[in-house]
Amino acid sequence: MKILFTFPGQGPQVPQMLHRLPDNSLTHSLIEQASNALAEDVLLLDTAEALRSTRAVQLCLLIAGVVWAKQCQAEGIEADFCSGLSIGAFPAAVIAGALGFEDAVRLVALRGELMQQAYPQGFGLSAITGLQQNQIEALVAQVNSAESPVYLANINAEEQLVIAGRDDAMAQVMQLAKGLGAQKTHQLAVSVPSHCALLEEPAAKLVEAFKEIHISRPTCGYLSGTTGRVYWQPEKIADDLAMNMARTVNWRDAMVAAYQRDVRLAIEMPPGAVLTGLTRRAMEQGEALSLCQSGMQVAGRLAARLRENER
Repeated sequence: MKILFTFPGQGPQVPQMLHRLPDNSLTHSLIEQASNALAEDVLLLDTAEALRSTRAVQLCLLIAGVVWAKQCQAEGIEADFCSGLSIGAFPAAVIAGALGFEDAVRLVALRGELMQQAYPQGFGLSAITGLQQNQIEALVAQVNSAESPVYLANINAEEQLVIAGRDDAMAQVMQLAKGLGAQKTHQLAVSVPSHCALLEEPAAKLVEAFKEIHISRPTCGYLSGTTGRVYWQPEKIADDLAMNMARTVNWRDAMVAAYQRDVRLAIEMPPGAVLTGLTRRAMEQGEALSLCQSGMQVAGRLAARLRENER
């Protein structure tokens, strides 16, 4: 039986999230490394005002994800697989041993800047719950145009999907979805139309940046939240990281793949909790928990019990 670490995408960020990290030498060292990599104090990135910036949000999620996962490792909880949704793929790659932390910090800073500059306003993401993928795809095809682009962005679960595009186009799709019986529709607190063709140009620039970065063969499985495949080849991991902003997320398939690979404990890194609920849907047996809700002691106890059962 295996353990999976999951890392959230944009959405759960909260002010002061870096100041709420464990006060110990491990955290201090990682904060110092991140600050040195950017030549700026990263502890200034988590104010309410700073978190209006895509760059700041993504950096905070990267740093928090890596810090908390390394705290888990320090407590003896080791992952067999790591997977992240969108920006969460970067801390997943760091903890999997494929990407150096300081390189990740610099790449995520660039990623956030590229995404923010591409669509500074009037675009974003919206969630629709209660309809099937083919129904959403039909509505998107009905509304999408060059003037009002909208795309399917995330397949989070069987009936929980996310669309990306211009605000007015998303509003049209959501209105149509309600007419078909959608349980809930709402625009997310994300100002960028992630995971669709609108971000192909900034993704191509990130591909170029990756050519200067060394990617290693991971020491545990890197599970793509985009394709649902486990990658061991450095070149495939680099492509997955660079291009995931422009590709549809398929978290549903990723978690099915994890379960099929004998994952029976999934631990979501703070500040996330949404992935935990989505992951549970794919796990007929086993446990999925959010570290910020359940705590390190519970995670450690479940991990120890799982490893004991393997013997």
